[in-house]
Amino acid sequence: MSRDPRFDILFEPVKIGPVTARNRFYQVPHCSGMGYRYPNAEAHLRGMKAEGGWAVVSTQEAEIHPTSDLTPANEARLWDEGDLPALSAVTERIHHHGSLAAIQLVHNGLHVANRFSRMIPLAPSHAISDSLDPVQARAMDKTDIADMRRWYRNAALRAKKAGFDIIYVYAGHDMSVLQHFLSRRHNDRSDEYGGSFENRLRLFREIMEDTREAIGDTCALAVRLAVDELMGPSGITSEGEGKDIVSALAELPDLWDVNLSDWSNDSQTARFSEEGYQEPYIRFVKSVTTKPVVGVGRYTSPDSMVRAIRQGILDFIGAARPSIADPYLPKKIEEGRVDDIRECIGCNICTSGDNTNVPMRCTQNPTIGEEWRKGWHPEIIASSPAPEPALIIGGGPAGLEAARALAQRGVDVALAEAGGEWGGRVARECRLPGLATWGRVRDWRVGQLSTQVNAQLYLHSPLSADDVLQYGMPHVAIATGARWRCDGVGRTHRQPLDFLSEGALVSPDALLANGAAAVSVDGPVVVFDDDCFYIGSVLAELLARTGRAVTFVTPESQVSPWSKNTLEQGRVQRRLIELGVEIIPAMALAGRTKDRLELSCVYSGKTRQIACGTLVPVSARLPDETLWLDLKAREAEWADAGIKTVTRLGDCLAPGLIAAAVYSGHQYARTYQEQGDRDRAPFLREDIAMLYGTSARLEPASVRQEKATV
Repeated sequence: MSRDPRFDILFEPVKIGPVTARNRFYQVPHCSGMGYRYPNAEAHLRGMKAEGGWAVVSTQEAEIHPTSDLTPANEARLWDEGDLPALSAVTERIHHHGSLAAIQLVHNGLHVANRFSRMIPLAPSHAISDSLDPVQARAMDKTDIADMRRWYRNAALRAKKAGFDIIYVYAGHDMSVLQHFLSRRHNDRSDEYGGSFENRLRLFREIMEDTREAIGDTCALAVRLAVDELMGPSGITSEGEGKDIVSALAELPDLWDVNLSDWSNDSQTARFSEEGYQEPYIRFVKSVTTKPVVGVGRYTSPDSMVRAIRQGILDFIGAARPSIADPYLPKKIEEGRVDDIRECIGCNICTSGDNTNVPMRCTQNPTIGEEWRKGWHPEIIASSPAPEPALIIGGGPAGLEAARALAQRGVDVALAEAGGEWGGRVARECRLPGLATWGRVRDWRVGQLSTQVNAQLYLHSPLSADDVLQYGMPHVAIATGARWRCDGVGRTHRQPLDFLSEGALVSPDALLANGAAAVSVDGPVVVFDDDCFYIGSVLAELLARTGRAVTFVTPESQVSPWSKNTLEQGRVQRRLIELGVEIIPAMALAGRTKDRLELSCVYSGKTRQIACGTLVPVSARLPDETLWLDLKAREAEWADAGIKTVTRLGDCLAPGLIAAAVYSGHQYARTYQEQGDRDRAPFLREDIAMLYGTSARLEPASVRQEKATV
């Protein structure tokens, strides 16, 4: 297919100082959870973006010195020459596919605790660390400032040596010492580096000039700047000093990369923001500089991208999350395959990888992070050499992905769903407040399957063990999902609570199926959330929006604590407060009557009672494994029926994230005829010594010194 002419503007080359990007698609710096600790995985991840058509591919932030140590996070590092092999591997993979490689240099200032290096953090003024560590940053003196300038210069020289084309000076997300110097909130110095706007700007300007001198005329200088912190007069604003900074330094860099600060504002979930949500804050930038501008906003629609360019808001379409959900997004637009784009749903499961210090994952793209260690490609799956038909039972995220990927491999697939719609839990959850984009998980897979002649899809098709044995398909995958428990069993209560049935009880499944109408009893609704992610809070929101009095009870100290990893905990709790939901933290369930619920403090055991007309327990789930158990009980009949394997997928195997269900389905499709070695890790492991070509750096310094002396 040919490209739609409407999108031609997206494929125009754009000069960035001495280098030229081949199109307007720009993968901005983003964490991967890989960094210096998993260098092969990092290099292959970035290389895949270049292969998919992103003209510029950036690393995550690169720490320039041990006083900027984000351990245990897996970022990039440029502490010394020893870090060059890992980063050179990144640039080689990017350049192999004709893209420009960018690196984001950073000193994290008071944002770090330096847990590994054990060095004292540095800041413009004396300040406590951003983390909860009992650590404070000391105010930098003139020697420290001279050191900081030298560290940035040295890092820029090393970045150039590693082969990067674009070198960033980073002042964003409230994570950079340069932003800390710019900020009146962090900088209360009284010397030439504090006080007035020009003084607070001084170090930023000096380091930009130092970097320019270091990289010469072969690399481009980029600036990443937080133009608004969404804090009003207490912080940098796009109408105030955000605009002043860009105006003062307008022509100094070769590219402006502008966004919101902090990270939770910059990477808002779809539950709390729309596509292009940053435009009101960044649209001023092109009016005060002639240099190209890149910005983000979770752009997934080519029409929105074109609009942002034509309206003069951006020169490049920046992306982190959309490039994770679909590394081939640019190529699909270029080749006229817009319907094949695997659109980001804005769930931020990707950010949870970095926040839990592991390689990232994605709900839409199960291959992310597996490019090197499993050899998974987001677009290519090897055809099965001897394909045998497969029956997939259950049309939720696991079943849909298994069927889609198997069909891509040339396997004849039958997908049977007992209900009347595709999507399983996704179909139900995407009807909840703010989660509409989650329906893309279903829509993309159904759309892809509809084009496959070797995939047969059947709704309203419940299957029994007798049915499965009668059909005799060689391979059977059961993806029948899971259901929410109603007996209180979860993290806090490990045994069923018999007293819950003393009053009206509504399961999360009933609310997912019927909405707020599932609650028919008058009186307050109590949502007891022991799940700790999103379902409890979004069900409370659903009920509160109908005018019901809602009380949210949790054994945790705050609402939805795991949503810190998806950068939305503060917004979740604020939303419930704004809706008038009463929040009672640190309480477990202790007893119940018809209209009262007894709670007990998780610390002291002290009890209290609250009014409760209906209780909604959100705790654990149980797999819907009836079919699996029935078939397992008749395993002796499989061979006679022509069945070789029966496998559980997704929530039927173990309830978890939607991302885990999609991954489970994809993994099944890749391996459905294989008998894996259950005693070995099913993926490659990093060998740092092999990457560096020597084991010398793994020896103690005293041993290396002794060898050198000899």
